[in-house]
Amino acid sequence: MTNKKLKILMLNYEFPPLGGGAANATKYILKELSKNDNISVDFVTSSTNTYREESFSNKIKIYFLDIGKKDNIHYQSNKDLLTYSFKALSFCKNLKKNNKYDLVHAFFGIPCGYIAMKLGMPYIVSLRGSDVPFYNKRFKLLDVLLFKKLSIKIWKKSNAVITNSEGLKNLALQTAPDQIISVIYNGVDIEEFKPRVIESNIFTVISTSRLIKRKGIQYLIDGFIEFAKGKNDVKLIVIGDGNQKEELISLVSENGEKDKIEFLGKINHDNLPKHYQSSDVFCLPSLNEGMSNALLEAMASGLAILATDTGGTKELIDESNGIIIQKESKKAITDSLNLLYNNRDLLTKMGYNSRLKAETMSWKKCAEKYIETYGGVKN
Repeated sequence: MTNKKLKILMLNYEFPPLGGGAANATKYILKELSKNDNISVDFVTSSTNTYREESFSNKIKIYFLDIGKKDNIHYQSNKDLLTYSFKALSFCKNLKKNNKYDLVHAFFGIPCGYIAMKLGMPYIVSLRGSDVPFYNKRFKLLDVLLFKKLSIKIWKKSNAVITNSEGLKNLALQTAPDQIISVIYNGVDIEEFKPRVIESNIFTVISTSRLIKRKGIQYLIDGFIEFAKGKNDVKLIVIGDGNQKEELISLVSENGEKDKIEFLGKINHDNLPKHYQSSDVFCLPSLNEGMSNALLEAMASGLAILATDTGGTKELIDESNGIIIQKESKKAITDSLNLLYNNRDLLTKMGYNSRLKAETMSWKKCAEKYIETYGGVKN
């Protein structure tokens, strides 16, 4: 833990209500940093439609830049990222003229790491997943032609590169084998997310994510539909929004099990605990993932976990608290749900062990690791 005063310029194009896991992670990290008398932060992020300023505390100031975004707040398009990049770079140059920053902390190598590099100050980069080359198969050609070379340059010039899981670190090392990369795990608020007290007679499966193809929700729905046949005491709750939402709703509406599946849309993060507490199993069927905040929240809520082998999943899930399932396999989901449905002792044991694991992780510990990293940066 550093004892010297530090002034940080922090960048992330996502911040609630915009974005997903990285947005919420940034919020919790800022909350912890605000408790440290030696740290002050100017944080530059995006706004839905108007420029505004807020004070998280007397040491944390947030600048929301208008990027002309009117809808689809869960997902940032290439246009959104470019708009933020141009506006944030110009805005940060002006901040730099009037403030003496010790370093820049950029969430996402692209675009925020690029902005940090152009500012000409010491900087660290927190890689989150989608900013790592070859994380998403859809962008393989762009990764080869542009992003791989640019990412290597951004990482090499930085003072530190950090991932939120060993899995993501290993993926990044495929792009830059000689790069020194540290791991700082996401945390979870174990006071906010707690196991339920009252048991339910309905076997409930929950998923919370952006409704985009990469999250694999279509496989969860197909697998659940097969599992639900002939059962009147089961339910699937799908929380989130995205460009695949209408397709998924159509998939459900064409099936006889539609009354057992609820789409709740994107809900306020503060309302998530009660939905976890009404559930038994959390399913993360992602095709690619870094370190899922939702997974940690579900664990803290005492749920058994079904998750694909991607990103940091195996660092959190083993046979004691969940089941690692095959990607893109509705059968794996059906079989796993049947196993837990028919073995309630196993279900209870997994939920208990999930909570125990979550209790070893906290946003306080995550923030302390970042503060140690800040202290090691030479200006």
